[in-house]
Amino acid sequence: MSEQPIEARMQRFKDVCREKAVKLTHQRWEIYREVAQTAEHPDAERIFQGVRERMPTVSLDTVYRTLWWLKDMGLITVLGPTRERTRFDANLSHHHHFVCSLCGLTRDFSSEVLDHLELPDTIQSIGQVQQTQVEVKGVCFDCAAS
Repeated sequence: MSEQPIEARMQRFKDVCREKAVKLTHQRWEIYREVAQTAEHPDAERIFQGVRERMPTVSLDTVYRTLWWLKDMGLITVLGPTRERTRFDANLSHHHHFVCSLCGLTRDFSSEVLDHLELPDTIQSIGQVQQTQVEVKGVCFDCAAS
């Protein structure tokens, strides 16, 4: 990844901390930088290993807490399962999911349009597609009413 997008991400990090009047600590900086400098979508363990090379005293717990803090600050997004638990699905028919970003409610839905989603040619340079499934994130009605 080139320096320009990394520098822009790091500047946004500084700006958000200033706007929200939160302390920009060295640990937060290094953890965010580890995520910002890659296009690999690293997991917490990989981020921990990278940060630990520069900060041997950082704990895995600090990395996890900081990643969720960065997500809450709107600086990163989370891919995959919810914070509390992985979900399982016995419905093997082709379908998609709505996931509430507040409570984790997950519901199936069908969509002919999404079933026939045309993927860009660039995906062929990444790998061979075996299945597509869309995960829509939002706020369920119960959480919205609260």
